Amino acid sequence: MKVEIYSDIVCPWCYIGERRFARALAAFPGGDAIDVIFRPFQLDPGAPETAVPHKEYLTKRFGGGPVDGMLSRVTEAAAGEGITMDWDRAIAVNTRTAHRLLRLAEHEYGPAMQRALIEKLFDAHFSQGGNVADHTQITELAASVRMDAERVRAYLDSNEGAEELAAEFDAARQLGVRAVPTFVFDGQYVVEGGHPASVFLGVLEEVKQRAASSASESEASEDACADGTCAVSAGEA
Repeated sequence: MKVEIYSDIVCPWCYIGERRFARALAAFPGGDAIDVIFRPFQLDPGAPETAVPHKEYLTKRFGGGPVDGMLSRVTEAAAGEGITMDWDRAIAVNTRTAHRLLRLAEHEYGPAMQRALIEKLFDAHFSQGGNVADHTQITELAASVRMDAERVRAYLDSNEGAEELAAEFDAARQLGVRAVPTFVFDGQYVVEGGHPASVFLGVLEEVKQRAASSASESEASEDACADGTCAVSAGEA
């Protein structure tokens, strides 16, 4: 089974959802054999290239209204997954560079390395006040998960992978991804949102059953699918 997760580094529900999905994988028989690949998506492609305080950025983005209530709800949900959200330290910046680095991790080191790196990037952004567009900072994060620092530095200083990344952003839009996190199971079954681990576990079990189903199940699946994607009931987050 392959699971593709469309996410953005500055999306708190992507971080929460990643943690919840990891717990579901740990509880799923054979979960360690499932390929989990993160696909790029930007919530705000026009986010600043120069880092600014995250609260300030959110206030401007949402029309000057208060954001503390929204952040409080997210902080509570994150705490339930062992994540500390430090909004006073967090800074907003364009995530294109971070996504390009994640692409390098997947293509040259594999999905497991990419997962380790995205955890570091999430933690840097939400808990450590890190700048996920700063070459020096994210090179250190890459090195901490055993990526070659010299290769990473040369890669970030070049334009390598930029065209391919732009094509992947386009592919996500063509697929119909409009919000993140979006989980795509075996290229067919789509679940949106950072649902509880129990929900993801149920989806994994359902997808496994469908993959092993008979011809009658295939006929039922045909009725439920359109345009290359299918909906799997995920309940409420």
